[in-house]
Amino acid sequence: MKKIISIVMALAMIFALCSCGTAGTGSEAQQGATSMAMGTGSPTGTYYAYGGILGQYIGNNAGISVNAVSTGGSKDNIQGIDVGDYQLGTVQSDVMHYAWQGTRSFETEGKINTFRTVAGLYAEAVQLVTTNPNIKSVADLKGKKVSIGAAGSGVYFNAMDILAAAGLTEKDINPQYLNFDQSADGLKDGKIDAAFIVAGAPTPAITELCMTNAKTRIVPIDGAIADKLMKDNTFYSVYKIPAGTYANQAAEVLTVTVKATLIVSASATEDDVYKITKAIFDNIADITKEHAKGAELSLENATQGLTVPFHAGAAKYFKEKNIEVAVK
Repeated sequence: MKKIISIVMALAMIFALCSCGTAGTGSEAQQGATSMAMGTGSPTGTYYAYGGILGQYIGNNAGISVNAVSTGGSKDNIQGIDVGDYQLGTVQSDVMHYAWQGTRSFETEGKINTFRTVAGLYAEAVQLVTTNPNIKSVADLKGKKVSIGAAGSGVYFNAMDILAAAGLTEKDINPQYLNFDQSADGLKDGKIDAAFIVAGAPTPAITELCMTNAKTRIVPIDGAIADKLMKDNTFYSVYKIPAGTYANQAAEVLTVTVKATLIVSASATEDDVYKITKAIFDNIADITKEHAKGAELSLENATQGLTVPFHAGAAKYFKEKNIEVAVK
């Protein structure tokens, strides 16, 4: 009898150990699931809020845990991916072009090629905002106090491109090197005549300004200026700000845009990036309910006007939709 009891107890202990081993394996598998940090932008900006929502849909539909991290924006996100702090990032299409080429914002650092494109997300309109009724075109900026963004920022280079397309240089204006918030305050206080603001429209700061100052207008960037700009810089495209986007805006305004884009580390697996892309573009309707910018998600918008090669995982998804994209 003692032998039998000993055998039963031994078997019970073995079973218990096996059960623990099985539970441990399951736990480790869960812990071993892919986890990614996504560099976004300011906590009050579109990148952060929208990145958080995309992260939720990726987590729920791709089984990849995504943590949206507040950062300084496009350049920080590219550099963060390069050093391994982030695996995903939201960036302006022109800034990632500079990183890939090692120009402008990345002239000092040199080329950074450790990231790939997942998809274009939404338009970041170049909005030339003024409260001066005499400024009706880019040419009218000559001699005026104009905010052209913080020195070396993406906005700064957008402003330089547009001024050049209009036959102007930095010396032809009274440049003010102000960040987003400072530009909005400068317009509100009448300290500057105009400001280049690059963001999705409607932009809350511009909405507030239009509601408090009836003279506020968006100056068109169109015609020959837009044509030359896009000829010289392929990452720009035409954009229409619909009538009524802002108070006292009776007609649509033509301007140009760069594209808010999702990028990923080149070292991410094809399977993970395929699942990420699918999780976003198979759930456009639901994402749009969560954030208005979801309405701009489309296969066409996702794949056009981008100069940095796509990740093979994203390319696999788009190929299933009969769209070929460049990979490297």
